[in-house]
Amino acid sequence: MKVYNANILFTKERSHFEVLENGYVAVDADGRVTGVASDLASLGADASERQNEPDDGTEIIDFGDRLLIPAMNDLHVHAAQYRNQGIAMDLELLPWLQNYTFPEETKYADTVYAERMYRRFVHDLWRAGTMRTCTFASIHTESTRILMRLFQEAGMGALVGKVGMNRNCPENLSESVEEMVQGYESLIEEFNGPDALVRPIITPRFIPSCTPEMLRACGELAAKYQLHVQSHLSENKDEIAQVKILEPDSTCYGDAYDRYGLFGQTPTVMAHCVFTEQEEMELMKRRGVMVAHCPTSNLNVTTGIAPIRQFLDKGLRVGFGSDISGGHSLSIFQMMIYAIQMSKLHYQRDHARSFLTLSETFWMATKSAGSFFGQVGSFEPGYEFDALVIDDHELNHDNYSLLERLERFIYLGDDRQIAHRFCRGKEIPEPSIFCIFAE
Repeated sequence: MKVYNANILFTKERSHFEVLENGYVAVDADGRVTGVASDLASLGADASERQNEPDDGTEIIDFGDRLLIPAMNDLHVHAAQYRNQGIAMDLELLPWLQNYTFPEETKYADTVYAERMYRRFVHDLWRAGTMRTCTFASIHTESTRILMRLFQEAGMGALVGKVGMNRNCPENLSESVEEMVQGYESLIEEFNGPDALVRPIITPRFIPSCTPEMLRACGELAAKYQLHVQSHLSENKDEIAQVKILEPDSTCYGDAYDRYGLFGQTPTVMAHCVFTEQEEMELMKRRGVMVAHCPTSNLNVTTGIAPIRQFLDKGLRVGFGSDISGGHSLSIFQMMIYAIQMSKLHYQRDHARSFLTLSETFWMATKSAGSFFGQVGSFEPGYEFDALVIDDHELNHDNYSLLERLERFIYLGDDRQIAHRFCRGKEIPEPSIFCIFAE
């Protein structure tokens, strides 16, 4: 067992923080939290006596005055768009896809290019303190395999999707249903162990780019192998109009996915949900579908402001996605800030809906988003120990409370203040796989 001593902050509930000044968290050999307390004695099993007994199997690690918080989780990111961060931000969604995104994704047919870009992508996730991700790759099976192996070697958790699409896309980004299924099954054979940190996730890009046959095959794969599902939902009004034409029997966009077994029949996350209305919300709640809120992307490609307060009030599950490269930053801390600010715009129009608080967005980024990966995102007993150690002394934290220090880090800090990163109980250093190749 290992016991970590630091200033501990986490959110059991979205309404408030748990704060333990000079607290302790105990982690077993499987990487799960066994207890969290303000003093060693309260951890049980005579932990306080073990401090002076280094040979009994317990190691006490003192992080001093640093902050210890759960690691970040990114529920929606496009690894194959990594190189396009910060460009074409003056285009709306569909022109942006056609003119920039699809041309970049075609390059991932080249596994050398894919490995170079994916190394940089995983490195930047590590820098940002994101230890678990739901990731879109591209249609290319071997490049997707490379990305999954890089996550595996790094020791970071990831659900990685080989993208399925076969209509309304360039010919060289389309594949047959049979090719899609064969590609998935080869990845499933390699990566789908019950306790694997890195696993496949069924990934139809979105309904406009998938024929009914493709969607049906995705649903069948998810059911057969009990795999998670990810896609896009109600992001853009033009997209929604397309879905109404392509799936005329569906009552809403979410219902179109539901008819193919892609809407909560297995754990499902849908990105954006900007224009989700009552019927769709009710279906999402019944099915347990999680929302990946992507505030920077929604701003950049001018889709709109998702009604996150309404989702939370209705009991929907909500986390964050960076949505590279519609979004311009991999930092989930930045997503928290943008979400708060965007919710204040809603508040200015309707004071009946309060804006998001820091504890709510922190909970969304940690415990709520982490639930998509299992018991992840908190320091409660039984949770996997995904954690960040924050050294904020350069931010001049004198005379601030622990909560104020955390808030200052979220708003002012960056990867330079992240001193240690943990995933499932193991410290994740900056390993050699992160070397940067020349162009």
